[in-house]
Amino acid sequence: MEMKKDEILSKAYELGRKYERKCTGCAQTSIAAIFEALNVWNEDVFRAASGLADGLGLTGDGSCGALVGASMVIGYLYGRGKEDFSDVYKPMKSYGLVKKLHDEYIEQFGSCRCYDVQKKLIGRTYNLWDPEELKEAFQSGMVDHCSDLVGKVARMAVKIILDNGFNVK
Repeated sequence: MEMKKDEILSKAYELGRKYERKCTGCAQTSIAAIFEALNVWNEDVFRAASGLADGLGLTGDGSCGALVGASMVIGYLYGRGKEDFSDVYKPMKSYGLVKKLHDEYIEQFGSCRCYDVQKKLIGRTYNLWDPEELKEAFQSGMVDHCSDLVGKVARMAVKIILDNGFNVK
């Protein structure tokens, strides 16, 4: 039985929340949610996102891992392959779709930098390499905030993907 678009979007959101709560690692959890909602999988894309959580390597200083992971899925589905590597126009579709995702993300969260988003959602930033701050982050509800964010980003990405002709099998 074929799922309706709103069911697929809900599935992406719920899986994003579930995986971030259970597994953490926002780049990988967003990828897992998007891939599963779309009924596709690529272990290499999933694995490549392993070090990208919490603003790259748990630094908080880079882009949100959920946004980066979702962008990786868009690139995987719409991006340029090795055979077209010298064609500078080939990746334009994926650039445009990732820009759309970025713009929607900025509209909702104000910045794509992890520390800025932490400050907006939680009221402060956390150094997750410091054991005491990591403990405080968990106690402050950071996982709940980030789980909701991952769900929202997964839903945004899936909507963009579906709106651009992807058919869930």
